[in-house]
Amino acid sequence: MNIRRLLLPVAVASAAALLFTGCVNNSESEGGSTGGDAPATSITADDAAVALLPAEVKDSGVLRIGTDAEYPPNEYKDDAGNPTGWGVTLAEAVSAKLGLEPEWEILSFDSIIPRIQEGALDMGSSSFTDTVERQASVDFVDFLNAGSLWAAPAGSDITPDDACGKTVAVQSGTIQHTDELPARSQECVDAGKPAIEILPFEGQPEVTNAVVNGKADAFSADLPVTGDAVAKLDGQLEAVGEMFDAAPYGFATQKGGEMTKAVQAALQSLIDDGTYLEILTAAGIESGAVDEAVINGATN
Repeated sequence: MNIRRLLLPVAVASAAALLFTGCVNNSESEGGSTGGDAPATSITADDAAVALLPAEVKDSGVLRIGTDAEYPPNEYKDDAGNPTGWGVTLAEAVSAKLGLEPEWEILSFDSIIPRIQEGALDMGSSSFTDTVERQASVDFVDFLNAGSLWAAPAGSDITPDDACGKTVAVQSGTIQHTDELPARSQECVDAGKPAIEILPFEGQPEVTNAVVNGKADAFSADLPVTGDAVAKLDGQLEAVGEMFDAAPYGFATQKGGEMTKAVQAALQSLIDDGTYLEILTAAGIESGAVDEAVINGATN
């Protein structure tokens, strides 16, 4: 397996609870009111980005965003059941740059891309790894370099490269579930060893609990998520092995649609004025920052 490392911290702190001032923010939606941890700087609409919006979206005044909200610290629910986390903050900043009110819809991870394809959502913000396979269904505006990292009970001897016959938990529909673990399990079988038992759950909290409660020997997740779980459980879990399969996170938009260019311009505006880096720094993941908002940057 080609391991491409990034200098991201293992223990990822949640973003500080700051407030937007003078920007489009905090709407009530069918997914609940917005609740992202936001930067202190004022965000105003970028005219160039607004001009790229599809007419019907601009006229509606609303950006319909889908998220799973089960993947802390990226996207998760606050005490009131509303989406929060640094991924929510960044998506709401994009919405503000587009002069739109964010309207969140909380869905299962697997149902977000189909909702974008049918036009029921304008954008997906749910820690999507941009892959060539997914690019066949939607476009991605890439905003972070990330990768996968395993966690196991403290003192465990399991590693990603020595897990044949073990049970590994994962969130359903993630790249770890659909790509990484099946490939690792097949490598075990091809070597004449027992397959990995892949144990999927709907949300990351259930994945983490499965390891803590002994139902699984380890879990695989994106580095910020694994780092957050290790930090919050204070010695019960530890990261094992190195980060691998570095790949971009992207906002998902309808394939070939006008929305993609508008989101790209909005994200680039956030990068250029420093708001983007402020959000990532507050979350402790600034080492994964990008300098340019690229469309469909994944090559595998």
